[in-house]
Amino acid sequence: MQLKGTLEGHNGWVTQIATFTRNDKTTVISSSRDRTIILWDVDNIATEGESIGRPVKALTGHNHFVSDVAISSDGQFALSGSWDKTLRLWDLTTGQSTRQFSSHTKDVLSVAFSADNRQIVSGSRDRSIKLWNTLAQCKYTITEDCHTDWVSTVRFSPSTRDPVIVSAGWDKIVKVWNLGNCRLKTNHIGHTGYVSTVTVSPDGSLCASGGKDGQAMLWDLNEGKHLYTLNGNDVIHAMAFSPNRYWLCAAVGPVIKIWDLEDK
Repeated sequence: MQLKGTLEGHNGWVTQIATFTRNDKTTVISSSRDRTIILWDVDNIATEGESIGRPVKALTGHNHFVSDVAISSDGQFALSGSWDKTLRLWDLTTGQSTRQFSSHTKDVLSVAFSADNRQIVSGSRDRSIKLWNTLAQCKYTITEDCHTDWVSTVRFSPSTRDPVIVSAGWDKIVKVWNLGNCRLKTNHIGHTGYVSTVTVSPDGSLCASGGKDGQAMLWDLNEGKHLYTLNGNDVIHAMAFSPNRYWLCAAVGPVIKIWDLEDK
């Protein structure tokens, strides 16, 4: 694996990165504690004295740290969450904020689009999970059976056959929710420290979680059971499945680890 370039533009911690690729053109967006989101062009060929990647637009509007950012499946919109207690929807063509979502009473830590881009989910330090439409209307607030501490991460499953939301938090629990009625489906218990990240496989069959305890745990979303644990040996900050093979990637301490799940 070879480093192709370093994207420089933020003046605070980078909190999240999201990507979209179509017709060999890749869009990268990043969020930061500098209160901005940056849209990057990473398709340029590096020449001497010039690195790959240049900032195209800075999306401004949040008045506190931007904790998370996601990109719609058509690449047209970005969604952000902030410690200013709001979410924002952004038009990536214009760089303008088109909607502001206000209902959380504390910092928003995580946001996600559904596979069809029609629904949005958010998790917060107020210990709630909220389901929204794209008009910034809160359609449902999950509090019953919800986390007993900060909700650090929320994700939709891409599966249309059995759509679910997966969440995790500082209570060390990974929860799976039925999207149809927002009722709790499964509690996945096993982590010994806060859970900071979850990711769902492209086919919606698997979920991986990680956090303070350095353990990457794999869960079967169809059967509702634990499959196996991969030892990261350090705090896990972020995780992602490969879009086209059974690989799991994790940011573990200062390194990136890739596990081949076909061997498991």
